[in-house]
Amino acid sequence: MPLLPCRECKNEVSDQARSCPRCGAPFPANNAWSGWGYEWRSKTSVMGWPLVHVAVGRDAKGKLRVARGVVAIGQFAIGIITLAQFGVGLLFGLGQFTAGVVTVGQFALGGLFGLGQFATGYLAIGQFALGYCILAQTGFGELRWTQTVKDPGALEYFIRIFGRIWQ
Repeated sequence: MPLLPCRECKNEVSDQARSCPRCGAPFPANNAWSGWGYEWRSKTSVMGWPLVHVAVGRDAKGKLRVARGVVAIGQFAIGIITLAQFGVGLLFGLGQFTAGVVTVGQFALGGLFGLGQFATGYLAIGQFALGYCILAQTGFGELRWTQTVKDPGALEYFIRIFGRIWQ
């Protein structure tokens, strides 16, 4: 493997290097590379999806990198579990805008549970919440605990749910 100068810092690196050990430039020996960001996939896969896929930025063609994997981490991500700015987690999502069964985010669109500034779910907790049982500044639900509505059924529900968690 020949050594070539890094296109950023001019430090000598292997032509196979994925990043420069000195400045961190991606694919430092490839002077034609014009993308930015980072992408990594685990070698282990489940049903054709990498166990972990991390992707941020754009590729050399300018296309957004989307993380797709069992655990997907990135600016945009789709997986069983996602950590993303915009993500769809079939089971769990954490990020700015997430959707899934259980979600935590600024906009948390949860099926079972949502926690966020705007949250939906069977159980939703947030500044604005929409669901069956909600704990929010304002929102809509069958059982509501908000600034204006103090439903005793909602309080009983939350005590029962959180009591199980804390035991």
